[in-house]
Amino acid sequence: MGHRPRIVELIIPSEYGYEKLAMRLAGSVAEEMGFTPERVQDLQTAVAEACLNAIEHGNRLEADTQVLVLLSIEPDRLAIDVRDEGRGGPPPLDVPEPDIEQQVAGLASARRLGMYLIKHLVDEAGFVEPEMGGGNLFRMVIHLQRNREH
Repeated sequence: MGHRPRIVELIIPSEYGYEKLAMRLAGSVAEEMGFTPERVQDLQTAVAEACLNAIEHGNRLEADTQVLVLLSIEPDRLAIDVRDEGRGGPPPLDVPEPDIEQQVAGLASARRLGMYLIKHLVDEAGFVEPEMGGGNLFRMVIHLQRNREH
């Protein structure tokens, strides 16, 4: 019989600042699992960005909406689902590499930078079809042993 992942669930309101709770929770779990400090920081940044995307774009900062953060803990990996209550479809994942110098100089939009960052900070990232209900479900996976170059 296979093992079941340990599940940790956090529900946050769609307000700026609460993404930090999800970020700290994911960091604490990753540290306990034995991830390196660098990988913990990568994960925390990705989780914060995913939560901010859910708050801003999925839930459109509507006060009566929430974001569900679900951590699935397995011996060799950590999966994090971030689900909003949004009615729109997910944003595109195939974002071009941003021109950081142009963005810093204010000559290019900083939009979609978060999605680009997330894809490069974790091992797997993408939208999946929610099993029940509406909203957008974004899944990130980080492996204890890095399985690709970042």
